[in-house]
Order: sequence, then structure tokens, then C-alpha cells
Amino acid sequence: MDVKEKILIIVFYGASILSAAITLIILGFMVVLSFPIFSEGLFFNILTKPWSPDQGLFGLGPIIVGTLCIALLALIISFPVSLGCSFFVGILNPKGLGRHFKKFVELMTAIPTVIYGFVGIFLLVPLVREIFLKGSGLCILSASIMLAILISPTMILFFVQSFKTVPQNYLNAVDALGGNIAQKFFYVILPNTRKGIMTGIILSFGRAVGDTLIALMISGNSVAFPGSVLDSARTLTAQIALLIAADFESIEFKTLFVCGICLYIITSSGVLMARYSTKKKRHHI
Repeated sequence: MDVKEKILIIVFYGASILSAAITLIILGFMVVLSFPIFSEGLFFNILTKPWSPDQGLFGLGPIIVGTLCIALLALIISFPVSLGCSFFVGILNPKGLGRHFKKFVELMTAIPTVIYGFVGIFLLVPLVREIFLKGSGLCILSASIMLAILISPTMILFFVQSFKTVPQNYLNAVDALGGNIAQKFFYVILPNTRKGIMTGIILSFGRAVGDTLIALMISGNSVAFPGSVLDSARTLTAQIALLIAADFESIEFKTLFVCGICLYIITSSGVLMARYSTKKKRHHI
């Protein structure tokens, strides 16, 4: 190993350690600033109780539920669409119309989130209201559909890139055996790109959980526990945006850092679950 390789290894290891350290420092920062809540034994009450500052209740239970409902529903909506689009772009027609569609998807990643929010307010929300004839249209379903549109380009690009990692020998073997393109996709490509697909899902879920503007503009911002996808809800990021001007010394303000801790736990749990699932399936194979 020459000097250049050693330097590159040191640089990459240093970047990895620095990234992990920054993440832990941010978590520590949130824990320190929310310490009064821990010291007074209010942490678990805040996680489960409703939000009603007028009654002295600063619970984040409905907000956590709203966050998970919107993010998971967005993921459920976007995954099959993204998988189908990536199949068209990467497998079915990679050099024809699929190549131009991929450029369009790449362009979508550069559109500001607020544009999606405006489209949702003026087009999607009235449509949902007219179809279901219930509520104002500012609900979990509207926010989830728009979030699904937002995170789909990320999924599509990761899926297409992971399809390229399948060894060409495997694909040639399917062709030699007379397999069609659907068999090639389901029996060869998908099993060998599980890790890349899971990475795309994790990043998309993280973006859905961490988005602020779409949830703030379209979800309705209700702090009650939602009973259906047509009910309004508030997310943790929207809660942070709406309460940032609260008194620094108040419990209400301290709950902002609990929101940050909850976001950290949710995204980290998704990563760990996906990693464990990938390893388990790999062992079975």
C-alpha cells in the first residue's frame, strides 16, 4: 500500500468518524436542553399525553402518531409506483424513453418543497375534498400523497442504480434459459438488489419524516389523535416550526427538543430495522 492510498484511507475514516460524532453531538445537544423535562419525570407523560397548553398538557402523543401515519402512508403509496418506474427506466427501456424519463425524475429532485406544497393546496386538497365529501381536504391522505410524490424520485434513482449492480452473467443465464423480462426482474434482479432497494426506502422514509413544509401546509395541523386518513394531523417537524417562538424557559419550548429526540429515534429505528432485516434475509439465502 503506497502513501496515497494510506492518506485516502485516513481521510475517509476521519470523515466517517466526524459524521458519526456530529450526529451524536446533535443528539447530546437536544438531550441537554430537554434535561428539565427528564429531571422532573415528565418525559414519558409528554410522549403519551395530548397537547393542550391551556390545560397544562404538553403531550406529543397525537403528534408522534400523526408523523408516523403520514410518513408510512407516503411510503406505502410511493414504493410500488417507484418500483414500477425504476423497472421501466432501468430494465424495460433504459436507452429509449426510459432515459428521458430518468432525466425528468432527476429534475424533480431539484424542485423546492414549497412548490409541492402550493400544488397540494390548490390542486390536491380540493380534489380530495370533492371525492370524499368529508372535511376540508387538509388531512393525512393529502399530505401523504404529496409526500409520496416528493420522495418517489429518491426511490426511483436509488432503485435504478442498484439494478445496475446485478452481474451481467446472471441476466445472460436467464435469457439462455428462455426466461422473460418479468421473470428476470422478480427472480434475479430484485433478490440481488435488496440492499440498494432498502437504502432507497430508508432515505425516502427519513425524508418523509423530516419534511416540514408539506406537512405544515397540507396536513391540517390538528393536535388530536387521528381516527382515519381523512382526519387532520400535525407532524413533529411542523410542531417545531410552529412553536419556535415560545418562551425559552417554558416547558412548551423544552418540548421542541423532545420532538428532535423523537425524530432521531424514529429515523434511527428505521435504519436499524432495515439493516437487521437485510442481514436476516441474507443468512437465509
